[in-house]
Amino acid sequence: MQYNFDEVIDRTQTDSAKWARNRADSGVADVIPMWVADMDFQSPAPVIQALVRRAQHGIFGYPRRWDSYYDAITGWLHRRHGWDIQRDWIVNAPGVVNALTLAIQALSKPGDKIVVQPPVYHPFYPIVQNHGRQIVLNPLRWENQRYVMDLENLERQIDGRTKLLILCNPHNPVGRVWTRAELEALGEFCARHNLLILSDEIHCDLILREHRHTPIAALSDELAQRTLTFIAPSKTFNLAGLATSVVIAPNEKLRAELSRTIEDYGLHIGNVFGIRALEAGYREGEEWLDQLLVYLEGNVRFAVRFIEERIPRIKPICPEGTYLLWLDCRALGLDRAALNTLMRQKARVALQDGADFGIGGEGFQRLNFACPRSILEQGLARIEAAVNQTSEIC
Repeated sequence: MQYNFDEVIDRTQTDSAKWARNRADSGVADVIPMWVADMDFQSPAPVIQALVRRAQHGIFGYPRRWDSYYDAITGWLHRRHGWDIQRDWIVNAPGVVNALTLAIQALSKPGDKIVVQPPVYHPFYPIVQNHGRQIVLNPLRWENQRYVMDLENLERQIDGRTKLLILCNPHNPVGRVWTRAELEALGEFCARHNLLILSDEIHCDLILREHRHTPIAALSDELAQRTLTFIAPSKTFNLAGLATSVVIAPNEKLRAELSRTIEDYGLHIGNVFGIRALEAGYREGEEWLDQLLVYLEGNVRFAVRFIEERIPRIKPICPEGTYLLWLDCRALGLDRAALNTLMRQKARVALQDGADFGIGGEGFQRLNFACPRSILEQGLARIEAAVNQTSEIC
């Protein structure tokens, strides 16, 4: 079937965090939300139909995951990413952030050090620090018009207490899809220093243009044994509210430790709708995803061209993956508060403050372009008008 991603769907009365927080956060009623990473598109028809059928049954007791659930996961990873995994590597969890938190508790001790590479997904910071672990910051380096991992700097940063590295691939917010060569270099580094890798690959299905996602655990058996890979259908099919994710853990010892921690917190049972949606998405959502990626390609081209031609003081960093556009607003000459005021109150567009992502995010904003193009154009036009007005005042 042909999906209509141009359709504007009212989400204001649907308990949507993305749409409900606008006025509270900005003090302005008609803000266009382009911040949190969920999409303003309906999920694939087979997913919706599967949920409706399950809801119509009317009894929502404790769920069980059948063979078909696990086959859907292994089949998806084989088809989309050329990664053949075994069923018993799969650990179920309520969400990627939850699973990362539990993995940190299972595989490290208070006082241990954990590497993150900012600017990066902001929940990484509290899930480390709130549990008595220490953060090792290894900022990405801007080189040849793209962000790269700085392994030379990381070599100077770590010591014997450094136990884990959190990899974000594709990287949120800068949009890098790490190449095989980059991942091999990182993997060699981690093997040499005996670091375990927690690889957040939640955006792995949202790859743009000619890029290709490579699961770091798929590079070698040695890397697979030191890596936990975190995936979910939530970004792929717009299912974040169903709280369902998967951890791929080839190492039996690491898998057992993580599974035990998840069960200790009573988080292994699962969401009856999330389980059904995951299976439906991975089995029947491919046509929808292929059409979505074409639409997102069009959106990012439209946004980049609009900004370059009409708001040249803002520099877009063209993403290789995700539906998130990293905007360099430093040429506007505004501090953090003034930049957020410009976007949320003057432009009436809610973007994610770049400083939230840590070192290297100051002066940036993150824009979610997973919305109908008419909404994207309206939001960009508002930003253009606000920037021009600010320039005239200055």
